[in-house]
Amino acid sequence: MKTTSRGLLAAGLILLSSPAAQAQSTAELRIAFGSCNRHDLPQPLWDDIAHDQPQVWVWLGDNIYGDSDDPNVLRAKYQAQLDQPGYRRLREQGTQVIGTWDDHDYGRNDGDKSYPFKAQNQQLALDFLQEPAASPRRQQEGIYAAYEYAVGKQKVKVILLDDRYFQDSLFRDSALVYHPNPTGDVLGEAQWQWLRQQLQSSDADANIIASGIQFLPQEHRFEKWANFPAARQRLLALLAETRPKGLLLISGDRHIGEISRVPVPGLRRPVYEITSSGLTHPATHNTAEANQYRVGPLVNEKHYALFQFRPRGRRLAVTASLRGDDGKVFYTEEIKLNQ
Repeated sequence: MKTTSRGLLAAGLILLSSPAAQAQSTAELRIAFGSCNRHDLPQPLWDDIAHDQPQVWVWLGDNIYGDSDDPNVLRAKYQAQLDQPGYRRLREQGTQVIGTWDDHDYGRNDGDKSYPFKAQNQQLALDFLQEPAASPRRQQEGIYAAYEYAVGKQKVKVILLDDRYFQDSLFRDSALVYHPNPTGDVLGEAQWQWLRQQLQSSDADANIIASGIQFLPQEHRFEKWANFPAARQRLLALLAETRPKGLLLISGDRHIGEISRVPVPGLRRPVYEITSSGLTHPATHNTAEANQYRVGPLVNEKHYALFQFRPRGRRLAVTASLRGDDGKVFYTEEIKLNQ
């Protein structure tokens, strides 16, 4: 297995190097993901997630609601989540946990690059993710990283972005509406160059790119890549230029779940984004939010998402689903991956 630059950590290779896990992944690789999780609210989904037996769990941000500059407050909340019985059982059954962050675990609601405690809180977030002491993620600015997983003779790559550490500022008016920053950036130049390298060098059959905030939707008034139109266009142009195989986007933040699909000039197939947000407190009042790119329903109940990758000859098939408590499946989409 080839190690990619900086981001692919030793922890990401554990699954690949385990004979039992590799035998299991021959038939199917399951990657579950979610966001918006309060340590002090009921967490009824962990037994459902564990029942799916994912090899990987991906945190997409707001993994706790830290919202504090005090490291002791953040440590206590992270520890409460680590001690949560259902989450602890998921980890104990062998599911590898990886993840990025969003504003509430970053430390400040809607926090951007000006937040003065971001370096301190980066280390606390990596402690929660049980990142090794020697990990490159502890030396760099920002917690972006990449991992690779085997599924039979094929490979899935997960690229985790940091949409907070380098994000430019937005203006939010008295009506709590964000006004776009036409020239503003999300990733910062070092992370852009890292992302380009990850995509250009990838030999994976599926490439998942993760962000705390949504990539594709443009119509809602909340945080999103579309508030930074130049950065969003730069991302889409980079995808068209590098043409990663099996491209999938995943995101959180919104307290709803949905699947968006957008045609991108230069790519043969539309780009899919799966948003999974609301592990503990979904926006149940949100019943009809506009999203011209949505396929399937808007899910406003507690849920998580699951990818199921299966080798199919020389291709890799994937099913994406949004799932809730007691085995409920809100929506399933068979996605044809660009090859």
